[in-house]
Amino acid sequence: MPWVRSYVRSDGTPVRGHARWAPGARREMMVFGAVALVVVALGGGNVSASGKGVPRPQSAVQYPIRFDDVPPARVQKPQPTVSYPIRWER
Repeated sequence: MPWVRSYVRSDGTPVRGHARWAPGARREMMVFGAVALVVVALGGGNVSASGKGVPRPQSAVQYPIRFDDVPPARVQKPQPTVSYPIRWER
């Protein structure tokens, strides 16, 4: 929205500074408002007219997940890759 600075008209009338819509901006804003109103009216949310929300499916998963029929994996301990001690500076 452009700002028009205060000025004096040719007949001597002073005009205060004011904001003015750009050409075509009112129509664009009206179209945007109509589209937003349609989106809200056609279900932009999940609340129905009765005030109750849409029923959501409940999760049937129980955590932590365990696989009882699978034998536990044997994890090997890491082995050192060098046979000499590594001395660190103190």
